[in-house]
Amino acid sequence: MKHIIGVKPEAPAPEVKTVCVDENSVDQRVDNFLMRQFKGVPKTHVYRMIRSGEVRVNKGRVSADTRLKEGDLVRLPPVRISERVAEKAQAMVAGASGFVPARDFTVLFEDEHLLVINKPSGVAVHGGSGVSFGVIEQLRMARPQAKFLELVHRLDRETSGILLVAKKRSALKNLQDQFRERQTGKTYLAMVRGQWPAKLKVLDKPLHKYLLDGNDAQAGERRVKVVARDDPDGMPSVTLVKLREHLPQGSLLEVTIKTGRTHQIRVHLASEGFPILGDDKYGDFEVNKVLARASAQPSLKRMFLHAWRLQFNHPATGERMELLAELPPELAQFSQPTAPVRQIS
Repeated sequence: MKHIIGVKPEAPAPEVKTVCVDENSVDQRVDNFLMRQFKGVPKTHVYRMIRSGEVRVNKGRVSADTRLKEGDLVRLPPVRISERVAEKAQAMVAGASGFVPARDFTVLFEDEHLLVINKPSGVAVHGGSGVSFGVIEQLRMARPQAKFLELVHRLDRETSGILLVAKKRSALKNLQDQFRERQTGKTYLAMVRGQWPAKLKVLDKPLHKYLLDGNDAQAGERRVKVVARDDPDGMPSVTLVKLREHLPQGSLLEVTIKTGRTHQIRVHLASEGFPILGDDKYGDFEVNKVLARASAQPSLKRMFLHAWRLQFNHPATGERMELLAELPPELAQFSQPTAPVRQIS
């Protein structure tokens, strides 16, 4: 065979594929299923394929929100990914400069059904709102062999601590049902400004989500506020607070949420006049500025909120589990470290 120096051989043309839906893709939307199948393909192209009828399920046309059933046969049209896109995807997995690298976070517990990690502060749990790669995207890149990885619940970007990831769809549904039916126990460690009164243990205040008005950079951002009990837009919200210790910088609290509202802990504590240190939305901005200085001892450049303890029933065995995550170093410097991670039945 004659070879011409300097000319790349053409890549083989992509072919039509048929994929059988397994248990891990049951009840998944067609568009989300295709995103997993066509990694690196722009979303606009995926939706174009669906609209044009190139994607078929059991030989019939479908819409983006069609839910898949086990055993469905999905026709995947031939898709050629440009070399530039492929190289970019590979560079991200390799952790090349300029891209978010694949990342496998500190694991607190793992088996064939679920993965429990200790999320660091400053990392969003998923992509979106200006964030291309969150925890779940980085985990998928770090574990390309994993067939299924989905978030069970969420943590704010600046909140560190325990985060559950399901490795099977059956585990995802079971755990989400537990969260919805309040069968889980979630306790956070938070440090607030001031001396928290030990007798104040229950915060039962409805919350309402709204968007900021105005023309500045924060316009359109989501916020939450406490509203009156008879407010038709108020969502019932209950937070339990236990004083752990008074410290020179404030009070260290164990906070257990009975409802999982957006920014619930942050807003409830701030509404009592005890904002969380480092909170850039509901906190004391002057105190935060002083703590963020390099000369501050100790210094704090993040919000002091950490998902410390999580209790739930194992999705397969039903065993009651309790996992603890130590405070990260930047928070532990304010107090004594918490107990090490453990599991109980």
